[in-house]
Amino acid sequence: MSARAGIVVTGTEVLSGRVQDRNGPWLADRLLELGIELGHITICGDRPADIEAQLRFLAAQGVDLIITSGGLGPTADDMTVEVVARFCGRELLLDVELENRIANILKSLMARNPGFDPGNFDSIRVANRKQAMIPAGAQVLDPVGTAPGVVVPGKPAVMVLPGPPRELQPMWRKAIQTPAAQEAIAGRTIYQQQTVRMFGLPESALADTLRGAEGAIDGFDALEITTCLRRGEIEMVTRYEPDATDVYARLTEVLRDRHGEQIYSEDGSQVDDQVAELLTGRRIATAESCTAGLLAARLTDRAGSSAYVMGGVVSYSNEAKAAVLGVDPALIQAHGAVSEPVANAMAIGALQRFGADTAVAITGVAGPGGGTPEKPVGTVCFAVLIDDGRTAIRTLRLPGNRSDIRERSTTVAMHLLRRTLSSERRP
Repeated sequence: MSARAGIVVTGTEVLSGRVQDRNGPWLADRLLELGIELGHITICGDRPADIEAQLRFLAAQGVDLIITSGGLGPTADDMTVEVVARFCGRELLLDVELENRIANILKSLMARNPGFDPGNFDSIRVANRKQAMIPAGAQVLDPVGTAPGVVVPGKPAVMVLPGPPRELQPMWRKAIQTPAAQEAIAGRTIYQQQTVRMFGLPESALADTLRGAEGAIDGFDALEITTCLRRGEIEMVTRYEPDATDVYARLTEVLRDRHGEQIYSEDGSQVDDQVAELLTGRRIATAESCTAGLLAARLTDRAGSSAYVMGGVVSYSNEAKAAVLGVDPALIQAHGAVSEPVANAMAIGALQRFGADTAVAITGVAGPGGGTPEKPVGTVCFAVLIDDGRTAIRTLRLPGNRSDIRERSTTVAMHLLRRTLSSERRP
């Protein structure tokens, strides 16, 4: 069996749901990449007894490494390091050099405040001294913010990381390379991991294909396959030891044969990455009704998107469609705001208003009200236009609640855009 790990996410705000846990899933992915089996992710509040109970539970499961996140600040409820020291049977000691480093960081941050009084800094330094209290024999991880992390050797080893993801994620790279962490995970199995992404394929169809492959491919049980349906896309992650590379190659041949039209990525890249690459050197504009700017937000989520995103229009009302995008009111009267002719006219308007060469338009009924027997909730019309004549116009009935329909609409639009940009240019 490979080396095993457990994760303890601390924080009453996470336990209560006021703050979403982003650290547990992120750390789980990093462990998977390293071939470390993840046994448990637990979430507990800031009470020391609850944190210690989670540590003891994971130790009883025989894990080799425990990772904690949160509770490293200077306030009274930040108790993780103290609890870990007690759990590991180690004394807490003041690291004077670390205290000075934290003080310098604080002084630099506070100097940006025009009202900062250097004469009051000593009291602030004392308040933050607890962050420099380190379990004896632990390795210190330099702060990314003001909170240092620590790795405590032992069986299990305990890695203590800060709660804010912007601090935890950079610190992880150094933490996992420490001697204590490397010793703890020395028994890990080295795996290959591949991700295939599909769109427009029911999960049941993929499940049927995998059942057939299991009976047809020798050594299929060497592949560890997980599938996830997200935003209308299927993500299939396969993990295997290097000697099963040929088995995975045979599986990909089966997938291409059965679902070649639906596979859009075999290297793990997402549709957003592919669209960003296809838009290099182009100028795109959006016209959105029911999604109210969600597509434009998604297109601009990638760094460097200002090179190709010209702008977007949220034309929620019929009046806005006419006044801002130039949609003929008679067209809306004849076909309704949720119709392919109106979606097409919105895309034409976006092309013209922004001087773009590519446009995407979305208009639909996101619900929960507003549906009719002819156009029930979930009816969404899409139009993709490119100035060289390539077009894609579709009407779909999307499932789910209002949020689901709006989010799925952006995914459909991204895939229509990807397919249209990838198709051959028309004369």
